[in-house]
Amino acid sequence: MSERVEVLIVGGGPGGLACAADLAAGGVRVLLVERKAKIGAKVCAGGITWNGLIRLVPETLIEAAFPEQHIVTGRQRTVVAEANPIVATVNRERLGQWMAQRAAAAGADLRTGCRVLRLDSGSATLEDGAGRQTRVTFDCLVGADGSNSLVRRWLGLPVRAVGLGLNAILPRRHARMEWHLRADLFGCGYGWVFPHAEEVSVGAYTAASGLSGRVLKERLLAWAAAQGMRIDPDAIRAGLVNFDYRGVRFDRTFLVGDAAGLASGLTGEGIHPALISGRAVARLILDPAAATTALDLLVRHQHRHRRLVALAGPHRRFCGLLMETLVVLLRLKILDFRALEMAR
Repeated sequence: MSERVEVLIVGGGPGGLACAADLAAGGVRVLLVERKAKIGAKVCAGGITWNGLIRLVPETLIEAAFPEQHIVTGRQRTVVAEANPIVATVNRERLGQWMAQRAAAAGADLRTGCRVLRLDSGSATLEDGAGRQTRVTFDCLVGADGSNSLVRRWLGLPVRAVGLGLNAILPRRHARMEWHLRADLFGCGYGWVFPHAEEVSVGAYTAASGLSGRVLKERLLAWAAAQGMRIDPDAIRAGLVNFDYRGVRFDRTFLVGDAAGLASGLTGEGIHPALISGRAVARLILDPAAATTALDLLVRHQHRHRRLVALAGPHRRFCGLLMETLVVLLRLKILDFRALEMAR
């Protein structure tokens, strides 16, 4: 069995769905395949920012919004407050389903439970959940398939800059959104407490710290218990964050989001970079000479975050000093919290 499309998108995350929606709206015949049976689920704290996505999604998707951010280090704590929500939380599955509906309404063909068995120049072999195989030929290929991207590997691009996030969802309410910048525990990373509607996401992220997944998990469990939150070790889920950016355009193959290495190495933020790059790639496919202003700005921010991680990550004491300094600057209002975001 065979078929032909103009664009094949591998991966049904925010980047792939945004790309599919814009392409379909532009009259392109696009097929998006997602290996999971359901679009949306991912290891993620579910945080979105005011400058990034809060104003772009329906209010019904927002589970909780926080104009105050509680920031804690080993030596100090402060509260950053703004008139508008700085960070809000969404359920990733609900966000994914909303984006999938928009892409499908625009005319994109979305297929879940469908994996790529083989990639060739201009074609791919797909297998659905029933084991049926289809050969699809295409003009353009988009890899939106995350940090362990098959499309990126097919391009021969290595991934040498990765972070690790561990996350658990606890069935309880929590009033504050918290960031714990503990270099002694998480290196150049942090522990988080992100409240949702009826649950709270508790986790830790680190990059370039030399911490193994086992050690990070042990530290997360101990730190969470000290906050009065006991986590079942089996409930913890892990996810890699690729911040080894090497471009989005490779002739007629494109990468977006984590597949492109566009996440923040400093914070692990990935939803906004996925959306910006997904839409930029759609514009480039529709018009190869299109301007990519938003993507160019994102790349500059991503490089800045990566340089900070490279500078401070391997040195725990320096990383700790940097974090303490950042919090002092935030407390004195010399530094805006949004300066640490990818969306500005």
